[in-house]
Amino acid sequence: MNQLVPAGKRPGTELAAPETQDFVTMFIEGQLFGIPVLTVQDVLGPQKITRIPLAPREVAGSLNLRGRIVTAIDVRLRLGLKKRAEDKKGMSVVVDMGGELYSLMVDQVGEVLSLPAAKFERNPPTLDPHWRDFSIGIYRLDDKLLVVLDVGKLLDFTRNE
Repeated sequence: MNQLVPAGKRPGTELAAPETQDFVTMFIEGQLFGIPVLTVQDVLGPQKITRIPLAPREVAGSLNLRGRIVTAIDVRLRLGLKKRAEDKKGMSVVVDMGGELYSLMVDQVGEVLSLPAAKFERNPPTLDPHWRDFSIGIYRLDDKLLVVLDVGKLLDFTRNE
């Protein structure tokens, strides 16, 4: 008996769980962080940022990216670290969250790492409690720890902290 198979649904073409995950890495105060590469829209050097009155202190302001207004978030302050020195220029990773663009201000953007999903670990109890609020887990690399940030939580200013 011949069965009808919906278009695009040939046997053996089901999506398998990814064996690796790709992360854009960034450094903040020497610590390696990562966010899923598919959330990243752009990487920018230093930008002119306009302060937004009455915004939370972690909101550095807004910038114009090719005609779109982008909210700039100081990830250092969001993670409970001290503000970057004025003489040190940082970089930004632009992410899209619900159709809105956000610029995550970091010290430096690193490379894209492709890591085995099997090596992913939940947050260890020794991870800074404030960082744990914004992290979904870690990867133990040869010489350092990669903290994977939860972009949604990082940008959620409605949560009680």
